[in-house]
Amino acid sequence: MAVIKPFRGIRYNPERFENLQAVVSQPYDKIDPDLQQRYYDLSPYNIVRIIQGQTIPGDLPGGPNNYTRARDYYHQWLDTGILVREDRPAFYAYEQTFNVGDQTYVRLGLIAAVELTGFDEGIVLPHERTHKGPKEDRLRLLSTLQANTEQIFMLYPDEENIINGLIRQAIGDRAPDIDITEIRENDVQQHLWIITDPAILDAIQAHMAPKRNLIIADGHHRYETGLTYRDQQRAAYPDAPPQAAFNYIAAMLVSMDDPGLVILPTHREICHFTVPRNGNNGNGNGKHSSANASAITIPQRAQTDFTVEPVPDLATCLNTINAHPTGYAFGFYGGQDFYVLTLKDHRSAQECGTLAVSILHHLLIEQIAGVPVQGVEDKTMIRYHRSAQEAVDNVNQGAGDFVFFLSPTRMENIKACASLGATMPQKSTDFYPKVISGLAILPVGPDETL
Repeated sequence: MAVIKPFRGIRYNPERFENLQAVVSQPYDKIDPDLQQRYYDLSPYNIVRIIQGQTIPGDLPGGPNNYTRARDYYHQWLDTGILVREDRPAFYAYEQTFNVGDQTYVRLGLIAAVELTGFDEGIVLPHERTHKGPKEDRLRLLSTLQANTEQIFMLYPDEENIINGLIRQAIGDRAPDIDITEIRENDVQQHLWIITDPAILDAIQAHMAPKRNLIIADGHHRYETGLTYRDQQRAAYPDAPPQAAFNYIAAMLVSMDDPGLVILPTHREICHFTVPRNGNNGNGNGKHSSANASAITIPQRAQTDFTVEPVPDLATCLNTINAHPTGYAFGFYGGQDFYVLTLKDHRSAQECGTLAVSILHHLLIEQIAGVPVQGVEDKTMIRYHRSAQEAVDNVNQGAGDFVFFLSPTRMENIKACASLGATMPQKSTDFYPKVISGLAILPVGPDETL
């Protein structure tokens, strides 16, 4: 069963800030150095100093470092009233209003503490692969702070959106407790309501309890880090009760049938790619030799497996692949012309995994283009883009070699993938907008209970 609980969140004190926009941020993995500096410049109390602090010359593994500074900021801000704690347990209704194209969407979520369970139990499921480096980073931060400073993004099955109805009942027509925008996704209106009515809290928990197959949308590394931290704390405190806070993780829960659930594509730009002279692409299959390959010849080499159609511009390319009924159509740009590559034989999809993004990686990127797997895994040869035009600009400026475009991953494919225990390549989904950081912190130290 899915166990969720309200918690006494730690939040920014609204009496200390004229506008909380100055202290919130994107999630840690969306913050590059330029955006990090923008947050630093916004306020000395921006949450970035905790979730993704700057490194300083002279930092040491044992401290001082960005993790120990995060801990110091956290305690200083609590001591001085920058951060305050809820006086009673609460759920948080979290609504985001935004536009994609000409359409306006409203996505409704619930911030709660979710009991950590292993993926083999079938209650919470992943859909993307994780990597060692980010998990080590998040574990160091979590162990140092003993607090969940952000919410992961989880999806739950609720075809009738009963829980959404309970949330709407709880907030009624009252004004949100937080009403802000965040500077990076500044066209998204962020609303937060604190829910403390015991009857509503109980009803939401009761409706969530029988659910299984909750899917992690964003936050795979943090969820797995939470499991590791939980196990470490259980070993250190074997007499801790089941309601110990370290058995939980902070999450924003959204119904899989919420009408505001939007997934954007993530395009793949290949960069710093030098074709091996011996034609060995390091993938061990040899289906397509990458000897003497260049971006210009990729469409020609793709003709064995794909119907290759030149198109006049980026807009036509994207419209064509987005309209394909199965998603097995991909765009390509290598600096001269745009192409649409449509898979000829769906048996090739069975070989690579039926998801379009898996076909893109295994067949186009690895086999046809010959990009080494390691170059994708360690991100030294790949950049991920929400903006197709940004990827095209990089290629035109010589910063990238070529780019593949793909359509959004469909929700039904994510459900099927997760239920089968399969995982997609990293960055297979881009749920828009992101869950911003700085709304509510969940303390998970050994003395905390829920």
